[in-house]
Amino acid sequence: MKETLKKLGPGFLFAGAAIGVSHLVQSTRAGADFGFALLWALVLINLVKYPFFEFGPRYASATGESLLKGYEKMGKGVLIAYFIITFATMFTIQTAVTIVTAGIASSLFGGDSTIWTAVIIGICFVILMVGRYKVLDSLMKVIVIGLTLSTVLAVSLAFQKVESISFAQVIPNDAVSLGFLIAFMGWMPAPLDISIWQSIWTVEKKKLDPEITLKQSRFDFNVGYVATTILAIGFVALGALIMFNSGTQFSSNGTQFANQLVAMYTSSLGDWAKVIIGVAALTTMFSTTLTTLDASPRVMHRLSEIFAKRTINKGYLMWLLVLVFGTLGIFFFFISEMGLLIKVATILSFLTAPFYAILNYGLISGKHTPESARPSRAYRMYSLISILILIGFSIWYLYTIAG
Repeated sequence: MKETLKKLGPGFLFAGAAIGVSHLVQSTRAGADFGFALLWALVLINLVKYPFFEFGPRYASATGESLLKGYEKMGKGVLIAYFIITFATMFTIQTAVTIVTAGIASSLFGGDSTIWTAVIIGICFVILMVGRYKVLDSLMKVIVIGLTLSTVLAVSLAFQKVESISFAQVIPNDAVSLGFLIAFMGWMPAPLDISIWQSIWTVEKKKLDPEITLKQSRFDFNVGYVATTILAIGFVALGALIMFNSGTQFSSNGTQFANQLVAMYTSSLGDWAKVIIGVAALTTMFSTTLTTLDASPRVMHRLSEIFAKRTINKGYLMWLLVLVFGTLGIFFFFISEMGLLIKVATILSFLTAPFYAILNYGLISGKHTPESARPSRAYRMYSLISILILIGFSIWYLYTIAG
């Protein structure tokens, strides 16, 4: 068991990055607003996105290089587009996840959420500077396992308090509900550009353990992906069992939502449950804050080296500092525009999903990937159908907005 856990790593980092706003906020809201009626959407989108996330560690394990290097072989324009999209969204996304984390910490331990924001960013910065990938690798295993156990316990307790449950599935037919459905599916389990982070983490893991095989790498990813799916279902269940038909309106403000969330759980289950729910919520958002703070600078550092065609000393530290100060700057000076910024970032991430899916499919199926690592014919067919579904959702989303 110990040896198996030691071999795992990037899959848990994927889970840590994915299990965040999409799970704690959107999955819980889906359960609170629709009960179990949107479980079909959750399961479907996880199946549709699976191949394109899996292609990240598959390519990295087979070639020893990240998807970014593969994209470079497909043309520099691809890298430029990715650089622009990432730079346009990374500060807003980091600020959003940090604010929610700070709100939960404030609810659990008291104190001002502004102070907690700075403290959490500082703690994450120290963790990344002290141990880099090795600490991140070990810490995320503890966080994800602890979160899974906490959530399973919380759901089990909630089921005992409900007399009747409906699992009837529905497709929303009004504009507001359709908009939520598209956003919910767009961020579940995470934006597709995280596949690039996953490939970089896989390369880093192979540096620590060069004997890791392609089969082990895929198993590692599958463990993380299944964990994200189970936890998403868990948060939908918590929202459905505790909040559905409660008559409570959630705040659109991230910090207020976090405080409302913990308070609602404890008022329904009892004050004794505050620690269980609080730990589950806090570990969820802290893991997301930590992994996103590591991944964006790591990716931008790699991109900078590719563009400059040379090694850039302390490039990771430079981009890490840029993200830290940029995040704090947005928090302190543009917090009133946070809703608009998050909406823009969400739309960009959702609409670029087919772009990343097509890129990852083309790279893993083409000449730049060793033949032994390329997907089978059935897997390629599954991937192509998934691409068509993602394009369909994007068109549906644009049609909904236009309507």
